[in-house]
Amino acid sequence: MSHKKNILCIGAGYVGGPTMAVIALKCPGIRVTVVDINEEKIARWNSDDLPIFEPGLDEIVREVRGRNLFFTTDVFESISQADIIFVSVNTPTKSFGLGAGAAADLQFWEKTAHQIIEHSEGPKIIVEKSTVPVKTAEAMQRILSSNKKGIHFEVISNPEFLAEGSAVQDLLQPDRVLIGSLQTESGRKAAAELVDIYAQWIPRERILTTNLWSSELSKLVANAFLAQRISSINSISPLCEKTQADVGEIARAIGADSRIGTKFLNASVGFGGSCFKKDIMNLVYIARSYELHETAEYWEMVLRINDFQSRRFVNRVIRELFHTLVGKRIALFGFAFKANTGDTRESPAISVARHLLEEHARVVITDPKALENARIDLADVLDRVELEEDPYRAAAGARALLIVTEWDEYRRLDYEKIHASMEKPAFIFDGRNILDHQALHRLGFNVFPIGKPALTHYA
Repeated sequence: MSHKKNILCIGAGYVGGPTMAVIALKCPGIRVTVVDINEEKIARWNSDDLPIFEPGLDEIVREVRGRNLFFTTDVFESISQADIIFVSVNTPTKSFGLGAGAAADLQFWEKTAHQIIEHSEGPKIIVEKSTVPVKTAEAMQRILSSNKKGIHFEVISNPEFLAEGSAVQDLLQPDRVLIGSLQTESGRKAAAELVDIYAQWIPRERILTTNLWSSELSKLVANAFLAQRISSINSISPLCEKTQADVGEIARAIGADSRIGTKFLNASVGFGGSCFKKDIMNLVYIARSYELHETAEYWEMVLRINDFQSRRFVNRVIRELFHTLVGKRIALFGFAFKANTGDTRESPAISVARHLLEEHARVVITDPKALENARIDLADVLDRVELEEDPYRAAAGARALLIVTEWDEYRRLDYEKIHASMEKPAFIFDGRNILDHQALHRLGFNVFPIGKPALTHYA
């Protein structure tokens, strides 16, 4: 089959792979290629063992791979043949130099720009898909315009708004698609080409076009607002515990206000993932670079509340287990930062596990998808941690269970069987408020939810 257009995505990670798979599914007339220098990752994209887990992704990849979706490590040929290049490379937080700990590290972006120049023979549209600081496109445009071949490159912004665990659904039925471009004739023309691609399955009223800088900044601000909501409800949860209020009832009451809404109001052990913390730190750095210190301090507080919630969770475990965890087996149910993904980046489970180890607890971790990443995240203390696929074996002999990830599997477990296998008195600390606390209490557990009254068998 001949294809009208060639799309390339540089970067085969959590964003690039699923996004290109859905574009290939919905646009059979377009040849879609994903390139990455990581040979093992590409080999897995070409196998039945994909490098990431997302519900529904396996089926889509199997349907379109080899038809109009291809995975390769051949950077040269892929760039030379592409009409549109999505850049979805890693933009981690800088760990050195100016802006360390806050600014985005754009070294991979710059290397990619030089690769595009080197291997291009004609004009191309370059699409920012990675989350980048505002004005990154300006730097990218300067680099690309420096080519000595006389080639015109148009840089446009198309940030992703994917939630891990629902990425495929977010791509198939997004709330909106955002496309930003320079407000020049060539910029608007490039944006229109991308609009036409998405419009093959997304209603045009959901495709928003803006100027380039609004699009870049919107991604950071969207993640900051979502994280702010989580930190806001989490900041209320300790007050609820002190006053016998129920944070779930409060969330339901304020969420019924149409001006507020119900999403991202679930109190928990804290938020994680690759975006929220990184993007807020980037926003803070940008604000400080313009000497907007009050703005920076406001968003820093969102992160401080998140750290506070994680520390508070562990401190409560220590306090309720009679102020010592030495030698006590503590089972962490979940290690991924959220359900339906194996991703553990910035997962609160990492800091929880490390704090428990500092107290000389015997830590056992179970998770349906994230144990391999847990092995990497805790490599320096792995000799003191047990990784167990079976939650029943993980719970056996434990003094306490800590629900850290909201997997549906944990709602369906036989907790009567689990209680019988545990040391007594047995404790559950529900860091996601997903279990039936009254039922657990009737089984004999001492139950400690987030932001709700504890249910104990002692005064």
